[in-house]
Amino acid sequence: MKKRWQLLITLAVFVLSGIINPAHSCTNVLVSKGASADGSVMISYLADAGGLMDPLHFYPGGEYEEGDSLELFSWHTGQSLGKIAQIGRTYRVIGNMNEHQVAIGETTFTGREELHDPNGIMDYGNLMYITLQRARTAREAIEVMTGLANTYGYKRTGESFSISDKNEAWVMDFIGKGAHGEGAVWVAARVPDGYIAAHANQARIREVNWEDTDNWMWADDVVDFAREMGWFEGPREEFSFVDAYNPVTPLSLLLCESRVWSVYRRAAPSKNFSDDYWRCIKGAEPYPLFIKPDNKVTLEEMIGFVRDHFHDSPHYTGEGFGAGPYNNPYRWRPLIWELENEEDTMSYTWPRTISQPQTGFSFVTQSRDWLPDPIGGIFWYGVDDTYSNAYMPLYMGMQEPPKSLVTGSIYEFQWESAFWVFNLVANYAYGLYSYIIEDIKEVQHELESRAIALTGAVDVAANELYERDREAMETYLTEFSVNNAEYTVERWRELGFHIFAKYNDRYIRTSDEYRPWPEGIGYPEEFLQEAVDKKPGYFDIRWREPGEPTH
Repeated sequence: MKKRWQLLITLAVFVLSGIINPAHSCTNVLVSKGASADGSVMISYLADAGGLMDPLHFYPGGEYEEGDSLELFSWHTGQSLGKIAQIGRTYRVIGNMNEHQVAIGETTFTGREELHDPNGIMDYGNLMYITLQRARTAREAIEVMTGLANTYGYKRTGESFSISDKNEAWVMDFIGKGAHGEGAVWVAARVPDGYIAAHANQARIREVNWEDTDNWMWADDVVDFAREMGWFEGPREEFSFVDAYNPVTPLSLLLCESRVWSVYRRAAPSKNFSDDYWRCIKGAEPYPLFIKPDNKVTLEEMIGFVRDHFHDSPHYTGEGFGAGPYNNPYRWRPLIWELENEEDTMSYTWPRTISQPQTGFSFVTQSRDWLPDPIGGIFWYGVDDTYSNAYMPLYMGMQEPPKSLVTGSIYEFQWESAFWVFNLVANYAYGLYSYIIEDIKEVQHELESRAIALTGAVDVAANELYERDREAMETYLTEFSVNNAEYTVERWRELGFHIFAKYNDRYIRTSDEYRPWPEGIGYPEEFLQEAVDKKPGYFDIRWREPGEPTH
């Protein structure tokens, strides 16, 4: 049995290695216990990468003998990176959360080119999942992650990690040393109770409180290494991780800090966060590492943060030329392009919102200290676009995964795979977005409201079973998590059948009667006016005089 689970770990890491696209572009939000409406600690994570298909990670935990090892495979190439020593006892991991309610997310910020691709064997994927197998708290997770990097070397570029447990949430900016040393340099900051934080592919930690070792952690050489490399001068009190290891650029502001701004302005509208900083106004004030929200954040609001297209702001992407006639808020990759003018070549970029079409999977975690770990930890999991998905609650006491969440390949469509079911519906919606998204949101609300209501009842029943029969509790949590997930996927299949029939050939069928004929969708008036303005006289319905242009 021990060797079987050892093999399963190796296979799982290998499968993941072949499907993670190196161009990750993700968003994380962290909510402290005192900032959440129900007292849970929450983090969110969006795994955004073109062509990403990542089945739900499920590792049951295990016991190992002295001398056992674990082979690591690169998330990007699938190549073997080497082996590390296995520990005697590992914990169950479901997605990015473990049986002790510890959760980890990340966003890649790349950082200084001189520090890219060092010679270690730990990439960020292995760091996260191996740490989840070994850590009981967020603080312990930081120690495990940094210890693994120092022992085995770190192999990728810069990362901001979100690390939480049932009491705390931490942000950690982290980068290897390239060919200039072993291990990594990093700083970690605890989100103050009552506050929230966000990061999105740009390092966020500037000033460090070196006196507060209860709420701050760091690599011993994080400042000295920056000095050695010539990236920082002056006293330690003036050190900024961002400025030393991941200086902002106009591109990182436009594509990354814009998402932090959007979370903050929605969580704390009273603070009236300006868009000047992410719109690259020189001298504008950076957004703080933490903010206090105007009101305590509910689970539904947390989900709303990751379903953002800059709504209710001048930057809303569901309007204007780029949105097309049917208000599609997405911009197809690549986001960046160049155009030549008379003097030189100018670079441009579409806005990069939080919700994206290339999201492989996403989650919101709840870690709740008033419940036993198997019940307190809920992993709200979704696949594909956050704006048009449905989040499914998976309890940490679950003993097996829903089949549809671990089924599928990026190379072949399968109705049995939740990934493909949600992708098919979303892709069909892109062409008539303003119409079809309303059908999607109706079913989304139905399913998520149902799941939230049910988890309230499941908490109570499972907690009673916990005191009387642990095995029955595990069976109960497994059956609920699996059955609800499969119900959600089946309901989404039905939604797909419904919208395919309703909008067939770009008509709208509003009744079940065979006649009258369905209504044609047509185009919005603004779009029609633009068509006429771009080709004057061409669309006119009238007799033309001889010699008038015909095209």
